[in-house]
Amino acid sequence: MPDTLPLARTNAEARLYLTLQPCPTCGESRCQFRSAVININGVLASRYTGQCPTCATPRHYEFLLPEEILPPPADSVRFGATDPSQLLDPGEWLWYSDIAIRQAPADLTGLDDAARRKARHALATALAAVEETLKFIPATEGRIPHSAFTSQRGLDTYSQEPGRFTRPRLEALRDTYAAALNRE
Repeated sequence: MPDTLPLARTNAEARLYLTLQPCPTCGESRCQFRSAVININGVLASRYTGQCPTCATPRHYEFLLPEEILPPPADSVRFGATDPSQLLDPGEWLWYSDIAIRQAPADLTGLDDAARRKARHALATALAAVEETLKFIPATEGRIPHSAFTSQRGLDTYSQEPGRFTRPRLEALRDTYAAALNRE
């Protein structure tokens, strides 16, 4: 069984994946999950369990733990190391980046400390999601191959604007978000 479990590189990646999974019974995406580290045939894994708040269907997911646990950074967001995600495809990452960046106002002046922290976190999340998208570009290529898009959401995001998934466009977006974060 451990060989068939997908790898969750960080708790942040696992939690994001969980928020995108609808209840198999009613389609509700909200769910409060509890997590635990478990041992499956000598292999460490994480188990997330919860109950759908709409229809009470029990929900559970299990993921392999990485060999090296990456602690969450203090002032940024990290979803994984250098390897691409096994849980989310590049279209889902860029889709999520778009959602995160809409949570950050273009100008942070005049915000109180709490609002500024929230905006900086949204910007850091958008940046981290773009960095995750870039990990799907093969070293010798200039774009993400179509075969990397494995989810309906990812395929939809790709089909809306395939040109967004080239190295130059993604690097420009990453650099823009990084510069905005460094200005604050």
